Amino acid sequence: MSAPKVSFEVFPPRSVDAAFNLWDTAQALAPLAPRFFSVTYGAGGTTRDLTHDAAHVLRRTSGLPVAGHLTCVGASKAETLEVAESFAKIGVTDIVALRGDPQNGDTTFTPHPEGFANSCELIEALAKTGKFTIRVGAYPDSHPEAADMAANIEWLKRKFDAGADEAITQFFFEADSFLRFRDACAAAGIDKPVTPGILPIVNWKSARNFATRCGTPVPQWIDDAFKTAIRDDRHDLLATALCTEMCSKLIDAGVENLHFYTLNRAELTRNVCRAIGVTPQVALENVA
Repeated sequence: MSAPKVSFEVFPPRSVDAAFNLWDTAQALAPLAPRFFSVTYGAGGTTRDLTHDAAHVLRRTSGLPVAGHLTCVGASKAETLEVAESFAKIGVTDIVALRGDPQNGDTTFTPHPEGFANSCELIEALAKTGKFTIRVGAYPDSHPEAADMAANIEWLKRKFDAGADEAITQFFFEADSFLRFRDACAAAGIDKPVTPGILPIVNWKSARNFATRCGTPVPQWIDDAFKTAIRDDRHDLLATALCTEMCSKLIDAGVENLHFYTLNRAELTRNVCRAIGVTPQVALENVA
């Protein structure tokens, strides 16, 4: 069975040291010939300029496709589309279009008075420009605000109907979570690509807390396994083994693309990629 195609998510640096870390991550992962790098976008546009600059540097230095994140939070429609146009001007024509998280610790999303009300409105506006490949979020364990899984899948279908080209899922801890979701999407008539989002667990405490915040179920057996691994100083060994096993199960079930949330830490992601047969294909160009 052939190796899957991969893509990687990074976040924009906020310091000089973080900038070097991002570059080291890109340098380590670019030879794996990813489909694209995606660069996250802070809530309320807090990293708008940083995202733009990081996407520009990645695009210019790697020569690889780069996807900039774009949200509906804290900006008017005109301001949001201006950011999209700025991406296009630097050769970044892939966008990950998201509603975005509520601002300032709020529990519910409140649209900007002159902004997009939801991700579907944003997707439709981007699609009308004809300039972008549009990727969107999907939730195999259901979005926390969805009434049920049927409503969750119906909302994803609306995103595709609005003009999205591909969906990338929130991370999950067991392959069956994604496979059940994939089958449900197909049954609902969704025929565009839905790519699993993979989180190599660099730090279990952080990953567990993040999962709780975004409504991703944490299987008890995984929690117990990491508690034991941390006690025995085998955290990274367990993380690599579990992620590799999950990816292998997805590949065996016919999954062709995997999207890795790297947290700007290349080693664990690279080790998993190599274990599933994704090996260096290209050299990263040094462009001044």
